[in-house]
Amino acid sequence: MNVFLKAGREKSLLRRHPWIFSGAIQQADSNTASGATVDLLSSDQQFLARASYSPNSQIRARVWTFKDEAVDKEFFRKRIRSAVETRQRSNVESQSNAYRLIYAESDNIPGLIVDRYGDMLVMQYLTAGAEYWKETFADLLLVETGLSTIYERSDADVRELEGLDSKVGILRGSILHDPLTITENDLQFKVNLSEGHKTGFYLDQRKNRLRARELAKDKDVLDCFCYTGGFTVNALAGGAKSALSVDSSADALSLCKENISLNNLPAEHQTSLEGDVFQLLRKFRDEARAFDMIILDPPKFAPTAAHAEKATRAYKDINLLAFKLLRQNGILVTFSCSGGIDTGLFQKIVAGAALDAGIDAQIVEHLSQGADHPISLHFPEGAYLKGLVCIKK
Repeated sequence: MNVFLKAGREKSLLRRHPWIFSGAIQQADSNTASGATVDLLSSDQQFLARASYSPNSQIRARVWTFKDEAVDKEFFRKRIRSAVETRQRSNVESQSNAYRLIYAESDNIPGLIVDRYGDMLVMQYLTAGAEYWKETFADLLLVETGLSTIYERSDADVRELEGLDSKVGILRGSILHDPLTITENDLQFKVNLSEGHKTGFYLDQRKNRLRARELAKDKDVLDCFCYTGGFTVNALAGGAKSALSVDSSADALSLCKENISLNNLPAEHQTSLEGDVFQLLRKFRDEARAFDMIILDPPKFAPTAAHAEKATRAYKDINLLAFKLLRQNGILVTFSCSGGIDTGLFQKIVAGAALDAGIDAQIVEHLSQGADHPISLHFPEGAYLKGLVCIKK
């Protein structure tokens, strides 16, 4: 099957970017199946790449390879093996038994997310191409990892854009241990694989949770959007004087309490508060509450650049309130996981929040995702997690 591009629209492929949008396509065979492999050809019929085809998505093709080579089981075996070896070289297993094993485009397998939780794999098939090769991927992963259980969490919203239904459940094996207990930097966490956010845990924040632990000693800590307590547990393990954990989910806060107990940390130093973080931050401001350290790890406010303007207001709002709640020389650890907000814009938002709060602040560290979430130089969109450590002066 061939897909011909409009004249001049091959430039992104020549830079080895793996996406082709619908507007770049001049002609495609009408009978091309969703997820099928196609050849991308220039307007003068020169071979450019081999890709998966998604007739329902604005991203109409995602490149498997820029070489004229067969895309088959052996091709994907090499790609999966390379991803596994990358994690081995980064020594991520010395930090945790839960980590990202395959990171889609960044590992040259667009649409496929695979996270390892101990002896289980959790997989997400996010695109038509990944769905097309689903069974092959599952078979290969069991061989390459030596594991026997795969749980599918193909329930992300992006599947709808690909014309795919949500799918959740056991894909290989027969038993789901849920919640599962994982180890991260000598701490333990219970993870809900079947209903938790993403594939159950925010694996991308591993090194940043450890950094928060190092900064938390003797501090009154406010952990906003705390989910199941990743940052809270680390703050307490680091010797925080107190930790207030805020989230809108009662179930997440319950698991946060369990994780504190699991690590034999002083429960009397921690308080949970269920509610809307924006409203609670305003309430704390009105009550003249103050903290030595505030952690802001909100959900994705801007999944794409089209949502950036609205998201900018939300990020500015919570950071402004956090600056007001910090004591002198207090620490703000603030994040954005929105693909539509780049690093430069996020820093401008936080700077604007400090200005409107009427305070001086310094950035002392930039934070990002862990080594198990590598970023291809040809796919900058893979760099989605941005963090700043700021000191209020």
